[in-house]
Amino acid sequence: MKKYIRIFTMAILLTGVVTSSQPVRAANPIIKAIKEVIIKVIKAIDIAIQKLQNKTIWLQNAQKELENILSKAKLKEIANWTEKQKEQYRKYYEELSKVKNIISTYQRIRDVLTKQKDMIREYGRVWELFKGDRNFTADELDYMATVYEGILKESLKNVDQISLIIKAMTTQMADAKRLEIINHAASLVERNYDDLKLFNQENMLLSLQRAKTQQEVQAVKSLYGLP
Repeated sequence: MKKYIRIFTMAILLTGVVTSSQPVRAANPIIKAIKEVIIKVIKAIDIAIQKLQNKTIWLQNAQKELENILSKAKLKEIANWTEKQKEQYRKYYEELSKVKNIISTYQRIRDVLTKQKDMIREYGRVWELFKGDRNFTADELDYMATVYEGILKESLKNVDQISLIIKAMTTQMADAKRLEIINHAASLVERNYDDLKLFNQENMLLSLQRAKTQQEVQAVKSLYGLP
């Protein structure tokens, strides 16, 4: 993606005349698809986390009750029964640990999706500004849309990958393998977000370079919130 960003920067630097115009297209269908998947997955995660939290509370209460019984009991009087309770306590402890790990995994996925939402928000905000910037031509804006579309398509693949991870939560996949997949998806989301921000920054700086007067320079800075 960085290669395309550099190519775009070189292409618009070679453009001779700068005119005011509107872009031919944008990546709205992809944005809609990403948003729909994110909303669906986050809802599923929230429901799952709520159920697991309820189960955690039940397990913690069960553990506490067993601990109280064991601490008060005289072992010589209920020796056989105590062994049974200890086994039950062990099962509760293992189940509680498993539930907490799953909750942690869900929260990690939620963090990745939040980053995805931040990227979409950043795209929408800056794209609207570029469309109103008189320092870019129609062809340049159209090329911007092409680059954005490429980034967002990659982003959609990442969201689909996360959806598969959610489905895998109900399988016997090992925790280490599941975490590996999540971290890989997270790194791809970070890369997409970084590409998007770099692309935005380079375009903003290019618009600033094209400003001919101090008044135009201030207008560009004001438009993009540059210092």
